[in-house]
Amino acid sequence: MSYTDLKQKIDTGEVVLLDGGIGTEILRHGYTWASHQLKNEPKLNLDIHKDYISAGAHVITTNTFQLSRRSFRNHFASDEHMALQGVANLTDRVGELVNDSVQLADEARKALGRDDVLIAASITTLEWCFRPDKTPDIEKIYDEYLAELTDYSDAGTDIFLFETFNSTPEAVVAIRAAREVGKPGWIALVPYKDGNLLGGESMEQVVDALGPEEPDVLLLNCAPPHHVTAGMEKLAPLWKSPLGVYAHVGKFNPPEWHFTNEYPPDKYLSECKHWHDLGATVIGGCCGTTPEHIALISNSLED
Repeated sequence: MSYTDLKQKIDTGEVVLLDGGIGTEILRHGYTWASHQLKNEPKLNLDIHKDYISAGAHVITTNTFQLSRRSFRNHFASDEHMALQGVANLTDRVGELVNDSVQLADEARKALGRDDVLIAASITTLEWCFRPDKTPDIEKIYDEYLAELTDYSDAGTDIFLFETFNSTPEAVVAIRAAREVGKPGWIALVPYKDGNLLGGESMEQVVDALGPEEPDVLLLNCAPPHHVTAGMEKLAPLWKSPLGVYAHVGKFNPPEWHFTNEYPPDKYLSECKHWHDLGATVIGGCCGTTPEHIALISNSLED
């Protein structure tokens, strides 16, 4: 399936399924996610992608959340300090890891004979996604996004999925960079319990800022289901283009995710049905969700 075919499904209101958590699936298998395990456990990455494809996902995401040159540089006081303390050409490794992630996703779909499944690049904010107060100077980050997106484009990704964005200014920069690189961009924002964004913007402000940018899909993600519901109830009446959702389940217990039984697949499906009733047609799962969650959604909502 080409992206044109997928966009037609989206534009006509058919349900399109994203995958679920990848980093948390790695944790479930007994490995830390901090290194993404792209080099140490490539087969594990491959198998997780295959599990989500088999579960019914139309779009699978690369295991690259928070994988960027800036995230590597942020470990050090300065570029000079990084040169002295880090491995040689540390930031150059980002492009290599990005390529590995896309190739593993591509290998998974080919192994299952599913070239109709598309690959979305998982790209989050340049600074920590749950800290809107750390948003970098918007006037200075466009070229940084261009470099990041070029890595994914060169590796062969189909979609740029900008996820867990906490405010609209950085989202606008990202979607404009995607347009220049020439790949479709989807924007996923973090809602808070009051139905506004984590950064405090109202959904009216979201629509005013992102409407003119015309992202193919606007989504809410990486928040507990009741936060996503609060956001959807405010956003859906205002946004006239395709909407999507993928909530997280469990709790964060640094440095990793803590799993809970609050939202087993059947309860998560009930939330998804409500989000679908509100207008969401691109649906998946974030941290803590599993192939079993996606399979149940596939068996229920697609019918």
